[in-house]
Amino acid sequence: MQVLKFGGSSVANATNISRVLDIVGAAAAKDRVVLVCSAIKGCTDALLELARLTEQQKAESTAEPEAASLEFAGSVRDLKTRHLEIIRRLFTGAERADAEAECHGLFAEMAASPADEMVTFGEIFSTRIIARKLACDGIMTKWLDSRILVIKDNKELTYSNISAAVALHPQVRVFVAPGFVASTYEGKRTTLGRGGSDLSASIFAAALRADSLQIWTDVPGIMTANPKDVPQARTVAAMSYRAALEMASSGAKVLYAPSVKPAMEEGIRIQILNTFAPEHPGTVVGDSSLAGWAGVASAPCGELAAITLVAEGSFEEEAASLRLRGCLRKAGILPLELSAGSTAICFKVRPSVENAALCAIHREFFENAPESVLNLYIAGFGAVGKAFVELLGSRADGIAARSGRVLRIAGLANSRTYVIDPDGINPAEAAQRLAAGTPDGNGFAEAVRASAPRRSIFVDLTDSETIWKEYTGLLRDGINIVTSNRRALSVPFADYSAIMSAAAENGCFVRHETTVGSALPMLGSLSASANAGEEIVSLEAVVSCTLNRILSSYARYPGSFAQTVRKAQEEGLTETDPRTDLAGRDALRKLLILAREAGIPLEESDVEVVPAVPSSLFKLPLEEFYRHLEEMEPEFEAAEKTAAHSQCRQRFIATLELNPSSPLGYRAVIAVRNVPRSHPAFRILGTENAIILRSALHPDPLVIQGPGEGARMAAGSVLNDILK
Repeated sequence: MQVLKFGGSSVANATNISRVLDIVGAAAAKDRVVLVCSAIKGCTDALLELARLTEQQKAESTAEPEAASLEFAGSVRDLKTRHLEIIRRLFTGAERADAEAECHGLFAEMAASPADEMVTFGEIFSTRIIARKLACDGIMTKWLDSRILVIKDNKELTYSNISAAVALHPQVRVFVAPGFVASTYEGKRTTLGRGGSDLSASIFAAALRADSLQIWTDVPGIMTANPKDVPQARTVAAMSYRAALEMASSGAKVLYAPSVKPAMEEGIRIQILNTFAPEHPGTVVGDSSLAGWAGVASAPCGELAAITLVAEGSFEEEAASLRLRGCLRKAGILPLELSAGSTAICFKVRPSVENAALCAIHREFFENAPESVLNLYIAGFGAVGKAFVELLGSRADGIAARSGRVLRIAGLANSRTYVIDPDGINPAEAAQRLAAGTPDGNGFAEAVRASAPRRSIFVDLTDSETIWKEYTGLLRDGINIVTSNRRALSVPFADYSAIMSAAAENGCFVRHETTVGSALPMLGSLSASANAGEEIVSLEAVVSCTLNRILSSYARYPGSFAQTVRKAQEEGLTETDPRTDLAGRDALRKLLILAREAGIPLEESDVEVVPAVPSSLFKLPLEEFYRHLEEMEPEFEAAEKTAAHSQCRQRFIATLELNPSSPLGYRAVIAVRNVPRSHPAFRILGTENAIILRSALHPDPLVIQGPGEGARMAAGSVLNDILK
């Protein structure tokens, strides 16, 4: 005798039921079968809602009973329609008419039942259809009413009922029984609890001393973790009864925990198989198992999540606990209430880091791949993107040899196409792969969320003004972010704060050193001071490479101011429209990022920006703008002579200065200033950047100065952020 149980997803529709019938038919050709089935997917929840509506009608007998009655009738009609659709797909002619008549009768019986018994009809609906179809296909079939045979909490009577019912029909090849449902000793209809169909199957197997018990579901056996949480989870080939019970009790939903006991008492092996991949060997649960660790599972526990790492056999508790704490520490997670027993290690975490903890543990205890494989999903294949990919091609082997970290390009996108390959994209073939990629680069972030393992890194090398809207979704899926896109982090502070909060809540990081100062460690130095509690007295930043180049070139070389601006534009140092730089937009974005890194919630409206040229020129056509700029040459020349006469130089500086009378406690200004020889910015030339930081503890300025322009330097800084 074989007992086969199929869950709700396996009988969700006619197509799936046809798969079930094929599996059962093959099994029946070998030996007699007891087929135990759940209700179709979603049916139990629908029946519980019908029961609630019934109780509501009673409670609201004087308040709009017609509305509740209409809602009840509509819900019954919808659920019946789903079953009738299955019947119409499985049957034809008179057989269909008979099946439909039976379905109408069962639904009428359900609708007339007490509210607390309505939930027991789901398995009746599904198994009556399946039993009828088996009989129509020429298989000797008998439907057994589990509501009569299974007596809750009375093992002896239940086993006697089942063995007697089967013995009465020696000619039957397939017995079909509804799972989940039972009766009390007094004869009242009841259930065995959510997931109780597994228990029903185990009870039938134990009562009949079956040769095998097969639990058919929608996953390929018991896995080392829930694959929805840990994509790298794999099937465990063999597992002991005890470990399977521990996994099920700890939150693994593939098996209902109470179902293990009846089979275990009779020594019946349980096979967990996949209806949709019947050739897969699945998991065998029995007396013997593989050595080592069985799996990791989680379940809600009040306001926390309880995570259990289950072992096969005993283990060295102290060593295993230290190993577990270590892998969690690397992931930035603090375990709460950790305890180790003879067969499992249990602890709790906040729900926001539950998935990250599961992935960290799975990687440490179950994955053969090195922990240090970093999957990179690169958005942007312009100058910096191409330099970055080229850098990976030349340095990846050396990085792996020195640090043990393997950098893999798993995805790449530009504004037109994207390509995702979990096996990796060869940097030398990146351009060709991208040219043949999926159209619509805007779908890249969504595709990354759908395919990227947790702890992957989304590398934003674009200058997009909207891609930041994807950041929180990526972070919530456990994907880290490294970005050089200053537009993404100079958004309104509420949006910036939401991004950083999403990172913290999900155990991820957002690294963005390259957004200000290119390869210079400006943000790291600033955040180090702020994190140490130092009060920032002032911050001066020369961070517009374009304006610094224009101003320093105008002072040192022949040519009008207009000619100097045009030359910078022709060399590609300005935005497409150079007035964007002259208006101070680039410097403004960088000042916002600097201030926020210092813990100051600066907004655009808090900054006084004095453009390098009159703002009245910004709305003119570009050539007319240059003509007016040429006409203003005497003013530019006079300003330069004034600076030189005072032994100063003109510099475009973003300043943040302590000012208790300001709403934020700081005054923020961006403007051209004349700086004396004693000022650090006096010596800055060309496209160099600098930050001059003063704090209450260190009144002498910290000066960071160096090259601020260059795709290769930016690519190197991005790589440093990835490897931190």
